[in-house]
Amino acid sequence: MNPTPAVFLDRDGTLIEERHFLYRPEDVVLLPGAGAALRRLADAGFKLVLVSNQSGVGRGYFTLADVERVHARLGQDLAEEGVRLERIYVAPEAPGQPSRGRKPSPQYLFDARDELGIDLASSYMVGDKLIDLECGWNAGVRRCLLVRTGYGAQTERERPPGLDRAVVVNDLPAAAEFILADQRKRRPA
Repeated sequence: MNPTPAVFLDRDGTLIEERHFLYRPEDVVLLPGAGAALRRLADAGFKLVLVSNQSGVGRGYFTLADVERVHARLGQDLAEEGVRLERIYVAPEAPGQPSRGRKPSPQYLFDARDELGIDLASSYMVGDKLIDLECGWNAGVRRCLLVRTGYGAQTERERPPGLDRAVVVNDLPAAAEFILADQRKRRPA
């Protein structure tokens, strides 16, 4: 199997509207243009992988079953846009609890590489927080993109160390545009 590139995506504030500790499926709202952006990426040959910290489980605010119901709703909404996520990885632990994959750990990106045949060096990470970017950098992806949706604009204003390594874009459609243009530049003529 030839390794293929992926776009790794944070969930809240990147793909769907930020809702503090989202646990109700009826509160899932795709950000404007997100479905079409993901469809363009998938049509270009990228596998789409969701990587999400869900500390509300570890904090006792809701259950992993609640998270799965939210993801079922997300999957339905994306299917209506002609999009399917290859895999969803969830780190349910609260900050400070031992965790195999809680971002900024790159473990779930390594798992996706091994399980889905992904070429990390040709892949991208998109998120709205520094930990999303750090996850991608720690895994050795080609580029990490910070979207200004969710907490992204605040992250950009705070200018944390390392942010200059990221590509900063307005939203997921702009991230898709950058990724597709970057991919075209890398193709041999």
